[in-house]
Amino acid sequence: MSLKLSVIGTGYLGATHAACMASLGFEVIGVDVDPAKIDLLSQGKVPFYEPDLEDLLAEQIKSGRLKFSKNISDIADCDVHFICVGTPQVKNGIAADLTYVNAALESVAPIIKAGSLVVGKSTVPVGTAARLRDRLIEVNPKTDLAWNPEFLREGFAVEDTLRPNRLVVGTNSDQAEATLKKVYAQNLAEGTPWVRADLPTSELVKVAANSFLATKISFINAMAEICEAAGGDVTVLAKAIGYDPRIGNRFLQAGIGFGGGCLPKDIRAFMARAEELGAQQALEFLKEIDSINLRARQRIIELVRKDLVDDLNGKKVAILGAAFKPDSDDVRDSPALDIAAQLQAAGAIVTVHDPKAIANAQKRFPALKFADSIDDTFKDAEIVLHLTEWKIYRELDPAKMKSLVKSSIMIDGRNALDRSAWRAAGWKFRALGVSDNSQIK
Repeated sequence: MSLKLSVIGTGYLGATHAACMASLGFEVIGVDVDPAKIDLLSQGKVPFYEPDLEDLLAEQIKSGRLKFSKNISDIADCDVHFICVGTPQVKNGIAADLTYVNAALESVAPIIKAGSLVVGKSTVPVGTAARLRDRLIEVNPKTDLAWNPEFLREGFAVEDTLRPNRLVVGTNSDQAEATLKKVYAQNLAEGTPWVRADLPTSELVKVAANSFLATKISFINAMAEICEAAGGDVTVLAKAIGYDPRIGNRFLQAGIGFGGGCLPKDIRAFMARAEELGAQQALEFLKEIDSINLRARQRIIELVRKDLVDDLNGKKVAILGAAFKPDSDDVRDSPALDIAAQLQAAGAIVTVHDPKAIANAQKRFPALKFADSIDDTFKDAEIVLHLTEWKIYRELDPAKMKSLVKSSIMIDGRNALDRSAWRAAGWKFRALGVSDNSQIK
């Protein structure tokens, strides 16, 4: 008998997981407390931008395998229930807010049938899964809970769900593991590594992975600061050390640092939980990781002042990018938007362009000026900042762009543009981690 799945929470993670599981042949019901979101998803539309997801979602709804509902009772007969709700940072601290996770468990525990399995996918502080399992069994003794952390990259969420590079399952039950192996049978047949762990380890895998990636990003940004002071070039340094197989070249691109809805809040929540466990010294280094990341944004503003003037009042600044990364409309903790807002607060006249994130950016920073076209963004600018490495920005014609600006100064905050091409077209070109001696020619 084929398993019937439910997905509780239909945000970025939940909508993606629901559509992908349906595409694997399962009958899936997604539930959410937000009726507007459910109505939109039921029409085959996604309330955020993620490549390939909307087409997949519409296709699965049309097939009849995927449905969405506002009523939690509609999932009572499902065999496996995935909890995919958000765990944002608390408003007055750095810990994770577990309100939505707790509410999801409380809503599903009384209604699910005997023998069914609840599976957490949300990123939670270590110890949460064991507590939720105890509560589930207290309410509904003939059920169980496992933890199956997600490792989605925004912009590649469909690919990462359908073809994950590993599957981690936290459980002490052979039966729960067997059930999840049925869910992921196609992945296992394709050779996806399977890691069974206890509940605490499965929770730690996600935050440990994000902490490592954050460390690698902040490390190369720290090296960028040294290169600027010593007269070096961090792009060459990164290339050289990246050939070492123990290091690798992924996440070694110096720039304005990481943002989004995962890395920043996850490493902060990790620090908060370590302190609760009495192990805060083990993660003291993450405070400096966070500090280096935020400092990279300030260094861009320092370069703007260096190229223009300390008093930025009335200076026209063009900014390429609002999303925290390309192929996404997510502006949560976006370094690009943070820089734009700080420059505007300093008196600059800031115009921002982004191919997908303008609507979300306007909601977060309504006082900023946004342009629908790249040409309008460049028009009469005294300095241009490249802050999100969308492909369309890498493909710009530097000569054409030079004809639009008042002053041809480019600061590449992502070290992604062809600096030789921009300089050849007459631009004064700067990039983080490249000393003045080598970058102003």
